[in-house]
Amino acid sequence: MQADKSDVLRRLATIEGHLRGIRKMVEEDAYCVDILRQTRAVKGALDRLDQTLLRRHLAICVPDGIKNGREEQVLRELEDLFGLTAQ
Repeated sequence: MQADKSDVLRRLATIEGHLRGIRKMVEEDAYCVDILRQTRAVKGALDRLDQTLLRRHLAICVPDGIKNGREEQVLRELEDLFGLTAQ
């Protein structure tokens, strides 16, 4: 678990650094396409962070929730998260 937490914190630090860089680029009136390249990099980093967190959730939290009798709640949370709830 500590390795997972370290990985998440490392990824967050990288994302924070990218965001600070984007802010500086905007403040310095950098070329829009260059800023957009950086925002796309941040989106990609956030996607990878999401994947890491979801893998951990599916491997640890979901089985624990099911074992503790919270199967419906666990499934509803995932459905809500991914917009899969019935409308």
